[in-house]
Amino acid sequence: MNTSPASEESPSPDERRPGRLPESAAAARARVCEVLRLAGVGLDSVTAADALLVTSELVTNAIRHGGGVTAFRADIADDVLLLSIGDADPRPPAARTGTVERPGGYGWPLVQRLAERVDCRTHPNGKTISTVLRLA
Repeated sequence: MNTSPASEESPSPDERRPGRLPESAAAARARVCEVLRLAGVGLDSVTAADALLVTSELVTNAIRHGGGVTAFRADIADDVLLLSIGDADPRPPAARTGTVERPGGYGWPLVQRLAERVDCRTHPNGKTISTVLRLA
């Protein structure tokens, strides 16, 4: 993972459109399903399952730990899915081990394992995590 220090760069206007932000992981998965379908990726494939798992983890973490989704973008370019999710917390994700009292901690390592590339950029209003997932 590459973590860039705070910069003056904020999410692009396309990423910040309030009416276009998913309000749940299910809504984000539906958007990614549509992008994959339009690109000819079978939704019953392992590739789609990986993309949807990464989407779920990043959006759920933005909602649960990051103050909500502030940016969302899913595009296909050169046989890869480019997925970016922003939230309001500038702290980068940290791996942790779940306990009986506080279960979890599996999502972030899964994102790092499934994505070909993961970048975390901080900016004055939070952070944006961008992933690249190979489709072919």
